[in-house]
Amino acid sequence: MSKHRLGELEEIVLLTVAILHGEAYGIAIVNEMEERLSRRISIGALQIVLRRLEKKGYLISEFGEATKVRGGKRKRYFTVTNFGKQTLKDTKDQRLSLWNAIPNISFGN
Repeated sequence: MSKHRLGELEEIVLLTVAILHGEAYGIAIVNEMEERLSRRISIGALQIVLRRLEKKGYLISEFGEATKVRGGKRKRYFTVTNFGKQTLKDTKDQRLSLWNAIPNISFGN
């Protein structure tokens, strides 16, 4: 079992960044979560989780180019690190182990 644990929201955000591969910035992450999970998250709450994941070493970020559409403001793009990928894999394996341990009788099959 991995000693690195993700909270539910951390896991969802990390997975969403992985899904967006190269295009993961604030609003794109919010939109993807809403579309896939029907789950709303404020941009402020998302930024807190992104910074926390970055501080833990699961994500890295870099600024994109400034655009006129954004009034010269640059987007901050997030990428899952190798450590983050391994933690996601470990988390998935833990979850599958638990699911596989449920006797069929528990769900009435």
